[in-house]
Amino acid sequence: MNENNGLICAWILDGKGGGRQVGWDEANAFQPSGSSWLWLHFDYSSPVVQDWLFEHSGLSELTVEALKQTETRPRVVPADGGLMMFLRAVNLNPGAEPDDMVSARLWVGERRVISLRQRRLVSVDDLRAALAAGKGPRSSGEFLTMFVDGLLDRIDHVVEVIYGHIDDLEAPVQPATIPQQRAQLAEMRRQAIALRRFLAPQREALNRLSAENSQLLNEESRLQLREHFDRLTRIIEDLDAARERAAVAQESLASQMAEQTNQRMFLLSIIAAIFLPLSFATGLLGINVGGIPGSESPLGFAVVVVLLLVLGAGLWIYFHSRHWF
Repeated sequence: MNENNGLICAWILDGKGGGRQVGWDEANAFQPSGSSWLWLHFDYSSPVVQDWLFEHSGLSELTVEALKQTETRPRVVPADGGLMMFLRAVNLNPGAEPDDMVSARLWVGERRVISLRQRRLVSVDDLRAALAAGKGPRSSGEFLTMFVDGLLDRIDHVVEVIYGHIDDLEAPVQPATIPQQRAQLAEMRRQAIALRRFLAPQREALNRLSAENSQLLNEESRLQLREHFDRLTRIIEDLDAARERAAVAQESLASQMAEQTNQRMFLLSIIAAIFLPLSFATGLLGINVGGIPGSESPLGFAVVVVLLLVLGAGLWIYFHSRHWF
């Protein structure tokens, strides 16, 4: 089995922070000795992986069915002498939206860890790099804490980007850019809502994990998981704040647009009010009947123009004195 048919990587860990990557045959023949343990990382969408999980993983059928579900909610469940976990990570794959979150599934035993995903997880790459450098997890409990820490690092970064983008959009804007900024704020708000939708149950899963009475977790691991719970709580609070700030900024931009529209409409109304009597006068003088004053005088047109200008100026002064503009 290789990455083409479901196995992404297999590591035999030495219990001291290091390990070596092995092929499927060696991983399948692994027998725990000393402090060594095994980590298998699969693409759960592969039929070969699903067959192996049912027939050779040693996990119960109920556990395997849960691990390969298409849609999962973040949670922690004791299963088959270990812990089964479902978590969500931000999608940092090329061309993907961060809020289109990636599902990570794990079964963690004392000497074996099985992790599954369908789309690439950056936090798994971090774990592999740490193992290659001899700074990886020393136990399956520490694997959990490092895995969760990697997920939170990426989530924290995405939330910081959203926060920074909202900061930029809250700055003073030109009237012509208001529609674009409203659309961008709507997108930031949508991302914050989508992220929170998955992270809220994940917070509860971490809380449950830190309180789980399992021999896989020592006191240090539980303390670290509580720290992760507090960190995720802060991230969710930041998402709530970002969502509210985006809503306030959207309302402010909408008010600016409405105010600009009202100002323009008011100016047009003032202009219409000034030209209404002028239009009436010119219309009255333009009727084709006899007796129009000044029709025989060579100065008639000039007099009418002057009177119209005086009337227009008088209306302008009147409106201005009333502070209408």
